[in-house]
Amino acid sequence: MNGQQNSVDPARLQEVLDGRWAHVRQAVRDGLGADFVTVPGENGVEARARISSLIRRIPLDVGVVDAFPAEYGGSGDQGGSVVAAEMLAQVDLSLMVKAGVHWGLFGGAVVALGTRKHHDAYLRDIMTVALPGCFAMTETGHGSDVQQLRTTCEYDPSTGTFDLHTPHEAARKDYIGNAAKDGRMAVVFAQLITGGKRYGVHAWLVPIRDEDGNPLPGVTIGDAGAKAGLLGVDNGRISFDHVTVPRDMLLDRYGQVAPDGTYSSSIENDTRRFFTMLGTLVRGRVTVGGAASAATRSALTIAVRYGDSRRQFTKPGDEREVLLNDYLAHQRKLLPALATTYAYAFAQEELVATLADVQSEASDLDEHRQRELESRAAGLKAMQTWHATRTIQMCREACGGAGYLSENRLPGLKADTDVFTTFEGDNTVLLQLVAKGLLTGYRDAFGSLDGWGRATFVAEQVREMVLERTAARSVIQRLVSAVPGRDEEVAVTDRGWHLKMFEDREKHTLEGAIRRLRAGAATKKDRPFDIFNDVQDHVLRTAAAHIDRVTLEAFVAGIERATDPAARTLLSRVCDLYALSVIEADKGWFLEHGRLTPARSKAVTGVVNDLLRALRPDLRTLVDAFAIPEHWLNAAILHEEPGRQDAMAKEDDAVAAAR
Repeated sequence: MNGQQNSVDPARLQEVLDGRWAHVRQAVRDGLGADFVTVPGENGVEARARISSLIRRIPLDVGVVDAFPAEYGGSGDQGGSVVAAEMLAQVDLSLMVKAGVHWGLFGGAVVALGTRKHHDAYLRDIMTVALPGCFAMTETGHGSDVQQLRTTCEYDPSTGTFDLHTPHEAARKDYIGNAAKDGRMAVVFAQLITGGKRYGVHAWLVPIRDEDGNPLPGVTIGDAGAKAGLLGVDNGRISFDHVTVPRDMLLDRYGQVAPDGTYSSSIENDTRRFFTMLGTLVRGRVTVGGAASAATRSALTIAVRYGDSRRQFTKPGDEREVLLNDYLAHQRKLLPALATTYAYAFAQEELVATLADVQSEASDLDEHRQRELESRAAGLKAMQTWHATRTIQMCREACGGAGYLSENRLPGLKADTDVFTTFEGDNTVLLQLVAKGLLTGYRDAFGSLDGWGRATFVAEQVREMVLERTAARSVIQRLVSAVPGRDEEVAVTDRGWHLKMFEDREKHTLEGAIRRLRAGAATKKDRPFDIFNDVQDHVLRTAAAHIDRVTLEAFVAGIERATDPAARTLLSRVCDLYALSVIEADKGWFLEHGRLTPARSKAVTGVVNDLLRALRPDLRTLVDAFAIPEHWLNAAILHEEPGRQDAMAKEDDAVAAAR
């Protein structure tokens, strides 16, 4: 360290970070030993075999099946299952994805879209992995635009069965986890047709392999091929050539087909029914964002600890070389990323709590809260996965050549998380979903992505946003209200000023998008697609500003939960750094729109540098609070820390003696 001592117990920070599901986090820490961690240098065959074995050895009491109903051996705790998956991401990302596909997507779809007959028949075997499954939604030609899937499933009343068919290569199910090797059954999404009429996308349970692992008649399965990462996940491709599916294999919670082919649903509107069905599956998107942040915490822990042992160059008048973490340039890399990671940890905790509350069995479905949950999940997934991609690369660079060695974990984290920006929804498309919610108030009549260009999307449907406050509503309102009218009168570290700046940017960009859409509607009323396409960049900025604001508010709520005064003070400084780093990164916008003067803009940068120096003594404490077990980190570079320090100290002593 740099000689200064911190005064905060990492355990006090851990209590705040672990949050509502601390018991699940600790159960996973205690339940998964060194035999579960990533093995560097594996080839694809070895990785798949290892992960296939490990998923059957994960103790069910660590929370991975918490989302399943209690009567089948779960606890009905949606939040607990998300947190358990997040923790798996720190052990091995292939294991996390494999588990997420099987229990989260496949099993979750059976729970959410199926009815009692499906639950009784399959849930117990799904929970024990006696029935490995996959989630066949994405097609080669349609990924994020699920409503336009081309696979068909047509009912024939004369046989009482459906005919499942892949009409052309672009309709092939692609990138499907668990398909290439292990899956025995799939939840398949396709266009339901009965009586010659289409009723939109529905889901069926479809066996794809026999007990010996051979594809069933009419089912063609292939390997998706070599990938950059996630070698332990057997992604594959599935096509169906007029496969017969019994009528009772339709997951019919939201849409039923009678023996005579009559279709019925409690939700008459096809589009609304579709979004209701997808809304029940939002847990996967929440999990991906949380897992990306978990991997980011691992990378930062490795980089910070390395920077506290690796020395480089001497300063005048000093015999010993300087620790990497004592350089401002290094602090500029690590600390803002660490502050953002803390911010996302609190935002994720709040999101998981909302998921658990909205989708609990005891609560009635609140459509407004469900739409808000979906929007928040989409936005946070996008921002967390982009942050992971940037930060893990930065950590790799911060560790120099050592960071490029597989034995030090960072290359694996980088490769395994890269795809997170595009699965469970492409990030750009997800931010458009957030913007749709802000602009139209979660209207029921959304179509697919081209809904932006539908004739129904006109200016009078656009409303100004009423801010949806997050957890610390009263505290946030009090802080914002206390800010004087002139920014020059407020300290740059004033929390109310931070909140006001984030809120003001969101409101302004939203109002700007509305003005541009109205102008487009007036001049291009016959070209509705162009109305949106011409302001797409502005709309994406609006969505990002919204997620920044709710993330900051979640951080404020997290600080409020801290009971230890020293931990609370440290978290407040980290929050300052997060807020000011966001403002500094977007100072061009704030200057252009008169929210910052040039002098105050310079002051922001100065205060950021002051915060970096102030937080330097707590750098190790901040990553230790993540409480990642040493064997999970699985980085050889960390095991060398004491030896390297001893060797360097001896070398420095020898140099000093020679002089």
